Amino acid sequence: MKTRWLLLLALAGAGAQAAELDEDALWNRLRSGGVMVLMRHAATVPGIGDPPNFSLGQCATQRNLSESGRRQARAIGAAFTRHGVNPGAVWSSRWCRCLDTAKLAFGRAQPEPALDSMFNDDTAASNAKLRDVRTRLAARQETTPLVLVTHDVNIRALTGASLAQGEMVLTILRDGKLEPIGRLTVPEPEKAVTP
Repeated sequence: MKTRWLLLLALAGAGAQAAELDEDALWNRLRSGGVMVLMRHAATVPGIGDPPNFSLGQCATQRNLSESGRRQARAIGAAFTRHGVNPGAVWSSRWCRCLDTAKLAFGRAQPEPALDSMFNDDTAASNAKLRDVRTRLAARQETTPLVLVTHDVNIRALTGASLAQGEMVLTILRDGKLEPIGRLTVPEPEKAVTP
């Protein structure tokens, strides 16, 4: 009986891994539409959260993109262009590191308070943001790819996936919930070497 149980667990795990699409299939799926991309902001200067007394309207008071993160954001945009994927809309947290990621990658960003970091939110505030995002996504009529640039804590709450900086999880909306179909990681470009 124990052997049969272990075999069933192993088969279930193999099936879950097989369901995840490879990179080419993910880019194809993005081009076909109906997919949302949740992206964690690109690489930042070291740290967790933001300095005490930070202000949304003042980037100098926040933890911002590093130079590596700026290159990473541009590389993400270049990858979308190279694969022929043009996002219909780009929504972003109002934190500067997210807005900068979106603007460097896609040339635009629509600030969305529901994507703001939930790092210091209480349960009620976090749940309100999650409801707002899900409601807005469910009401969306466009089928062009939608990119949401936000924070790891938000992405974990929406999808269960924990992402590295600059990593993306592709999702579809099923029964009011975001269902991950795979991850994309865009390699950071090499630093320019000067002679």
